[in-house]
Amino acid sequence: MTAGLTVLKTHTNPADTMAAFERAIVARGMKVFARIDFAADAEAVGLHLGPTLLTIFGNPKVGTELLLLDQRAGIDLPLKALAWSTPEGHWLSYNEPSFVAERHGLGAKEVILKMSQALAGAADEAMNTVPPSLDKNT
Repeated sequence: MTAGLTVLKTHTNPADTMAAFERAIVARGMKVFARIDFAADAEAVGLHLGPTLLTIFGNPKVGTELLLLDQRAGIDLPLKALAWSTPEGHWLSYNEPSFVAERHGLGAKEVILKMSQALAGAADEAMNTVPPSLDKNT
């Protein structure tokens, strides 16, 4: 276990998991700033890495509130989520906002709680999304 890191086993591949997660965070008022495909980058330099996607996301208003408390928090903001596969299965992980707040001594407990709840809700929604290949309505 890594302190402050939530790791969830998913039932969908990283691309489907991350697509569902991104839809869920946007529905909660957050913005996707970037998505990095580590496997594609590895392949571009002649290396092999299984599916590994990183999404960088957040809410600029909320992030700015935290940066106003301590600009060093910018090293951990915006937030990030990682989806990847191993022989044991598919995974989704993200840093807990409370860990970021503790690391930087931020006292914004209400803001951090709202961030944590929104992130947990988005992850739960992504975890419970039916994979497109199993959706009978498509």
